[in-house]
Amino acid sequence: MRVVTSAEIDRVLTFPALIGALAEAFRGDMVTPVRHHHEIERSGAHGTLLLMPSWTGPAMQDGFIGVKIVSVFPENGAKSLPSVMGSYLLMDGVTGSPVAVLDGTRLTVWRTAAASALAARHLAREDASRMVMVGAGSLAPFLIRAHMSQRPIREVALWNHNLEKAENLAAGLRAEGLPVTAVADLEAAVHEADLVSCATLSNTPIVRGAWLKAGVHLDLVGAFNLRMREADDDALRRAQVYIDTPAAKSEGGDVAVSLQSGAIAESHVLGTLTDLCQAPPRRDPAAITTFKSVGAALEDLAAAMLVWRSLAKA
Repeated sequence: MRVVTSAEIDRVLTFPALIGALAEAFRGDMVTPVRHHHEIERSGAHGTLLLMPSWTGPAMQDGFIGVKIVSVFPENGAKSLPSVMGSYLLMDGVTGSPVAVLDGTRLTVWRTAAASALAARHLAREDASRMVMVGAGSLAPFLIRAHMSQRPIREVALWNHNLEKAENLAAGLRAEGLPVTAVADLEAAVHEADLVSCATLSNTPIVRGAWLKAGVHLDLVGAFNLRMREADDDALRRAQVYIDTPAAKSEGGDVAVSLQSGAIAESHVLGTLTDLCQAPPRRDPAAITTFKSVGAALEDLAAAMLVWRSLAKA
């Protein structure tokens, strides 16, 4: 059994290839049971344990089975540790034999960003050129690169509650040639944005519906439990709302919270990533669109399969 490191994942993956693999997975024959979600109580803090299985259906010629084990401990930042850590076990789909263990944390940021960009491929304006990235954590660079692979982004405004952290990340990304600038005024940046991507652990709404201009696409990635919010009810009410899987109606913040409170009706959620991939909607250039992701095990399996096949060719 091979151990696949984060460096190897970075070496073989590209966002165009991964976004294509996810699109194929959402259109294809994949089995994804409901994930296990367990709260871990600890004195002074709490964590979450996620178990996410998936496997290819009989229509797939070279089948695989996979399961991701993820721990989420939001207080880890104070200990200079990632908030999200995990491992991915990839198995042969015929025999069940373990094939590889992949760095699950790295796989997660790649596939999460790719899923958002896949949604934006169908929901964001084709001429979207101004992006706002809300949050400067580990996902931010991946979301920026992923969205830039699908839309002609020329400017990225990066906001974080800690401005110094945003400035440091922006400087690093500019050194790579990416057009990223840290900003202190989020409201002003969002007013001008064509695409707003949020990846935070905020417990209160950060982006307000009143800030959203016609035609903007809002990408909500953080807020993974019902205590968290990244956008207010008004933002969701003003938007055509899509989610990655039906689980987003009951898990995670934002959409699930607004549904529970009655701020939006279930009919306000227009579809899932499967719907977008199988029957892309005709986009109204003036419409505000929103995509909320909570993560799907088939995304991890599709990404792990792509990594494994790419390593075999290397």
